Amino acid sequence: MAKTFQVHILAADRPFYVGPCESVILPTVDGQYGILAGHSNITAAIVPGELTYRLPNGKKRVAAVSAGMVKVEDDDVLILVDSAVRPEEVDIQENLRKVAAAREAIAQKRSRQDFLSAQAALARAASRLRVRQHYDGR
Repeated sequence: MAKTFQVHILAADRPFYVGPCESVILPTVDGQYGILAGHSNITAAIVPGELTYRLPNGKKRVAAVSAGMVKVEDDDVLILVDSAVRPEEVDIQENLRKVAAAREAIAQKRSRQDFLSAQAALARAASRLRVRQHYDGR
């Protein structure tokens, strides 16, 4: 049986998951980052994407997360994100609309702030759609 550690996945609006874990894989600015029991202490930025965590019973769970941060300290992992969504919570049509709106905003090339905001919205919606497709087994 794999060693476990405590994880706290907290979204701005709710605790997403708090409990024991065998592993966590999360999206960072440097790519996918894996955490196992006994991991060295770190702090890192999280980017929108797919977060995967494995429970002690071996079941894998997936979530679409937005930007945030992770802190690992003494086998306790704290993941703070603006939002975390389970695959079954993803509204495909709503996120397709958000992707289209973000692409349109990017194409209009207004201010730098509008561009960055649209780029972030596109990343969030696209990651949610990828997680939903993963869940649906496509």
